[in-house]
Amino acid sequence: MSDSQHELRDQLAQRNEQLQAIAAQLKAELFGIDAIIDRVIDSVRAWYVLPELVSRPVIVCLWGLTGTGKTQLVRRLAQLLGFYDRFVEVQMDGFSNGAGWRAAASISAMLAQSGVREGEPGILALDEFQRFRTIDLKRNELRVERYQDVWALLSDGRLPPALSLLGDIESSIAEAAFDAERADVDEAKLRFKLRSWEAKELQRNLKLDEPLLEIMAWTPEQIQARLQAFRESGQAQWDTDYSRLLIFVCGNLDEMYEDLATSVDDCDSDADTFHALTVKLSVIDVKQALNKRFKPEQVARLGNEHVIYPSLPRHAYEQLIEQGCLRYARETEGRCGLRFELAASVREQIYANAVFPAQGTRPLFSSLHAILGAGLAKAALWALERGASPGDSVGLTADGRSLIAHWRGQSQPIAAPFEISRLRQRSNPDFRALLAVHEAGHGLVHALLFGRAPTEIKIHVASFEGGYNAYTSRKVWSRGNLLDSICTSLAGRAAEWLVFGPELSSGGAESDLRKATETAARMLRHLGHGERIGRIDVSADSDEHLCTDVETSNAPIESLLQAEHARATRLLQTHRHALLALVDELIADGQVTPARFAAVTGLALGRPEDALDPYAQRLAAFRLENSAGPALLRA
Repeated sequence: MSDSQHELRDQLAQRNEQLQAIAAQLKAELFGIDAIIDRVIDSVRAWYVLPELVSRPVIVCLWGLTGTGKTQLVRRLAQLLGFYDRFVEVQMDGFSNGAGWRAAASISAMLAQSGVREGEPGILALDEFQRFRTIDLKRNELRVERYQDVWALLSDGRLPPALSLLGDIESSIAEAAFDAERADVDEAKLRFKLRSWEAKELQRNLKLDEPLLEIMAWTPEQIQARLQAFRESGQAQWDTDYSRLLIFVCGNLDEMYEDLATSVDDCDSDADTFHALTVKLSVIDVKQALNKRFKPEQVARLGNEHVIYPSLPRHAYEQLIEQGCLRYARETEGRCGLRFELAASVREQIYANAVFPAQGTRPLFSSLHAILGAGLAKAALWALERGASPGDSVGLTADGRSLIAHWRGQSQPIAAPFEISRLRQRSNPDFRALLAVHEAGHGLVHALLFGRAPTEIKIHVASFEGGYNAYTSRKVWSRGNLLDSICTSLAGRAAEWLVFGPELSSGGAESDLRKATETAARMLRHLGHGERIGRIDVSADSDEHLCTDVETSNAPIESLLQAEHARATRLLQTHRHALLALVDELIADGQVTPARFAAVTGLALGRPEDALDPYAQRLAAFRLENSAGPALLRA
């Protein structure tokens, strides 16, 4: 092996080790996204280890909900890679880095004013990219004036000069020449002068070595000569080469999550449940979401390196809360000398009041400041007023209404913003009983029919006045599955009728009835699961070729709903002890987790989440039947 080969091998090994160390550092600082960090490090490996082989920009797209750490990861990575002086961040809404209006109109202008050098590696972050949409909801093209050079940059990293600007300068020269014919010579010399931004753009686009002040002093004849020489030069000299950039495209594609996150004010969904749903998103979901905002050729220029951020799991939030509690306790001790011991109940109440799974970490950080920033200061003042000395230990607990400071057998409640916990505490026993029976009915029938517990059952809800069940989605819905779904939807009303009687049944089943009716109508009118196979719908357009005789399907729909309501009632009557056990659990704890469901009901559950009906088994049986048929005929 030659010396150069040894040197190259050592260089590769060293840079790979550096990337591994950087990945470890990022994982220590950013919680809950280890898999994302590994994916990003792997995506930039070739660019960092062998930059000589890079001939076009390396594009890595980071997509996720707000507050999941996309921009933070890019900034920190640029710093750890040693590229912070060659790092440009652009907010794609058009207001980046406080740039002036002229410079903010193009990416090339920002790169030219940065530490990124032509033909050399650098890092460019295009943040909030979803705001740069180029088509509206009806796929009509939108007029977008800023950052139009980004598409050329994403294509091959070579940016053409701003010919329109050069044309503007020539027009200014022509106007000056026109005015010169009507003035004496000395006045004409003073009439035309390049403004500073014009001189800077001329310097950049023509790749001039002369200093800016010298260019600003050029006469119109000198400028025209330079422009003429530029036009007569070869095309290869025109482009600015940024082909060795590492480009991060970051954004929030709400369209990817619209079936998962119904509202950003939802603070009741379990973080792990929501995380499990967002983990399933794929590059296909990204492409579909991008297709709603950009033209196909623009989506293609973003490449296929799409890294999808799932929402943070519960343990990531708990780590952030633990870190925040330690930091605030340490800072308060540094100011007053008292040591603070925060009980687990404090961390539990912070989680309960600060975590909104669809909003990421921002609400958590603001709540940490509101709860501990003021709470620890008040606790310190209370303890010091009672004679506490530096080095003394002050305990802090929480009960869902306030923080409670403890020192030498004395206690003091401290007001804290635990509004979410207060909203979840249903004080009316009748309302709790109604919610518990209704939601227990849904959950029990779902478990009996689908063979697995709901992912969530809750009645202590802050986001709205009520309770809910959450179920695992299915890839395929058979006719039997749809009937089971209707039965589950009607089970809340059936449970109310069974326990309270028809006269006391509430109006809380309105949305359930709507969903059940929609499913039944879709089964019979759209999916061909009734006596009629054709598509039945309402239409005024003869080109849609639909059967519009919807009236005849109303009676079968009503009959189906009645049958499924009766089936739900029978199931609940048969398993009334399991129903009451679920009701008691909900009244006591406000929720039933999947782990508790089987223990509470005594049902044998555990069907895999992705389990379908036994299609493979039925196919094997059908194949066996048909392979045996010819042999029997020959016999």
